[in-house]
Amino acid sequence: MFCKNCGKEVNPGAAVCTSCGVQVGGGMNFCQNCGNQTAPGAAVCTNCGMGLGNGPQPNMGYQQPNMGYNPQYQNPNAKSKMAAGLLGIFLGAYGIHNFYLGNTGRGIAQIIVTLVTCGVGSLWGLIEGILILCGSINTDADGNPLV
Repeated sequence: MFCKNCGKEVNPGAAVCTSCGVQVGGGMNFCQNCGNQTAPGAAVCTNCGMGLGNGPQPNMGYQQPNMGYNPQYQNPNAKSKMAAGLLGIFLGAYGIHNFYLGNTGRGIAQIIVTLVTCGVGSLWGLIEGILILCGSINTDADGNPLV
């Protein structure tokens, strides 16, 4: 187990870190599982994949203290499913929903298909808008889930 403030190894039963004196579970800079530095507000460690809260996690042989895990955490870069779906339905011929989701190449392709087919290709955007709202398309270009 590692201190979330300084990253030094800490006895799993310790109440405070002997290196920096911070209460175990305090701070938001290091993973308690591997000691890797983490981003402020991160939900999981990018090095070992361990959750940084007390939500469902693999049992590593010790009891993890409550560190303020927030089940309502949302990625600040998350895109709206409703906005993407409505953009797809109403402006899908122009690929606007794909530009919104970061799929620039697909958006440009939709514009070209719509122009070449004299507007018939706009059905592509309408169908994608419906699929987004139904949940079949549920991530943006970066793999972030739509909210």
